[in-house]
This record gives sequence, structure tokens and C-alpha cells, in this order.
Amino acid sequence: MSKQTGFHVVTPLLESTAMSKQIGTTVYLKMEGSQPTGSFKIRGIGYMCQNVASSNKSKGVICSSGGNAGMATAYAARKLKLPATIVLPSSTPQLVAQKLKDQGAMVKVVGKVWDDANAEALRLAESEGLTVIHPFNHPLVWKGHSSIVHELEASLPSKPGAIVVSIGGGGLFCGIMEGLDEVGWGDVPVLCMETVGADCLSVALKARDLVTLPDITSEATCLGAKTACQQAFEYSKRPNVISEVVTDLEALEAVELFLDEERVLVELACGASLAAVYSGVIQRLQEEGRLPKPLDSLVMIVCGGGSMNLAQLQHLQAVIRKRPHL
Repeated sequence: MSKQTGFHVVTPLLESTAMSKQIGTTVYLKMEGSQPTGSFKIRGIGYMCQNVASSNKSKGVICSSGGNAGMATAYAARKLKLPATIVLPSSTPQLVAQKLKDQGAMVKVVGKVWDDANAEALRLAESEGLTVIHPFNHPLVWKGHSSIVHELEASLPSKPGAIVVSIGGGGLFCGIMEGLDEVGWGDVPVLCMETVGADCLSVALKARDLVTLPDITSEATCLGAKTACQQAFEYSKRPNVISEVVTDLEALEAVELFLDEERVLVELACGASLAAVYSGVIQRLQEEGRLPKPLDSLVMIVCGGGSMNLAQLQHLQAVIRKRPHL
């Protein structure tokens, strides 16, 4: 039974027999799709919204989001009786916009990618006196996300051998790193997974500086920040952090395999982290000596995602499989 703490719940930690067999070590799945809004985002966003509400100074909240952060903001704002405005890029699936309206939020669609929507959210915040709830780049958001690690510490029999997480702007990653430091697990390897065309952290690491991608060309729109946050970049310089990139096709195949094996449908952004196992990234890193072999337990942060349904999966299958794959 999931336990309610604030707006998020303590999510199940499940052992995956199929994944464990594939890589020869126990694989645990932290099932963030069980959150009331369908993803981990309610942890950090809910925590920040509570802080905003307790100040009694806000006329309302505004969030620029490709989906999950907006959903978390709308949900928390409804619970706190705060007016919420969500600014979406046009790449957002229609089902997400409808879900946001169902939560009572005002929805505006501006621009092609998240960065465009964010510029409009900042403008509206200034002109209408709203409090910006940043989808990933705020210490309160990271603090809320760090609760994942505290739950892992309470549930796991011992320190994990590695943790796998998908990276968009880097908010979840920052929270995990903060949590690992807090519980004394600062040396645990963290594998950051991105998709080609939404790989702002990987590009930044190669350039040794934050880089703004010219465009988001991945279908994993929830990973679609053109620039990672500075704190994520700083954490990524640590020797225990590994950055890897997979194709949209590998992420899609991971979504399909996970649906077959675990009976759970997740979005493409989550498929990026699942591909670490399904596409052999873990095994390759072990062969290269960058991860231990044998590896103690592996924790997959299954970040979930409210922007996926059967129709969206079929759309992604059609779009991604039509592309030429080298």
C-alpha cells in the first residue's frame, strides 16, 4: 500500500526478475508512475508549491511544462486552492492539455519547445504577479525529489551498486545526488540517460561547459530542455556520474519491452533509462571497467509519465520506425 506524505506517495520498490536475469544482478524498479500525477514530478513540485502557499503572498502559480511538471503543479495548486496557469509548447500531446484542464488549471500553448513556453511563463509571471514553479531548476524542487533516495534507504537491504535515471533539465538527477549525499551514499555510481536530440547534459560534458542545443529533435519531449541546469552540470563532474545517450528507437523498444515484461506503460523519456538494461549499456560499461562487475543491486528510477497512452504509443511507433536508422 502506498503511503501519502504531503502530495506524493511512497512508491513501490519492485524486483524485476526479467531485468535481473538479463544483467546478472538484482534489479529494483522504483515505480514513480504510481504517484497521483503519474510521475516523480509531484515530489519536488509539490514541495515547492507548499512553500509558496505557506508564504501567503502569491496570487497564483505558473509553470512551463511539456507535461509532467505542469500536471504536478496543477494538482498541488488545486489541493492548495491556488490559481494555476500552465504554459505548454505545441509539441505537448493533446491528452496532457486536457488532463491539466481537468485539474482546474488555465492552459496556454506557446512556441515549439519548452524554452519558448518558459519565456512566456516568465513574462506572464512578471506582468500578473504569479509565482514561477520551475520544472527542474530550483533548490526546493531538488529537495522534494531527494525523498526518493530516503525511501530507497528505508527499503533496500544494502547500498545499491548503481542508480539509473533519465535526464531532461536535470531536476530529478539533482534531487537524487542531494539525497545520496544526505544518506551517506555519495559514492554510488549514477548513470544518467538521455536520448539523441535531447542530450543537453551529454553535450555539455563533452564541451566542458553548459551548451544550449539548437533544437529538440528527439520525440522524448519530456526530456526536451535545450540547456541543463547549472547544478546538474556541477554534479555531473563527479567521478561516480556516468552520462550515456540512446536513440529514440532504443528508448521506444525499452518502453515496449517494459510493457511486455512488467505490464506497465511508461513514456519515452522513461524508456531512455530502461534502455540502459535493455540495450546493453550496463553490460558495456562493465566491460569498459566503468561499472563494477559483478555489480551489487541496480536501482532503476522508473520515472513514469502521464503523457503516454495507447494512442500516443502507436503514434511514436509510427513516427520513430519510419525514420532511417543507421
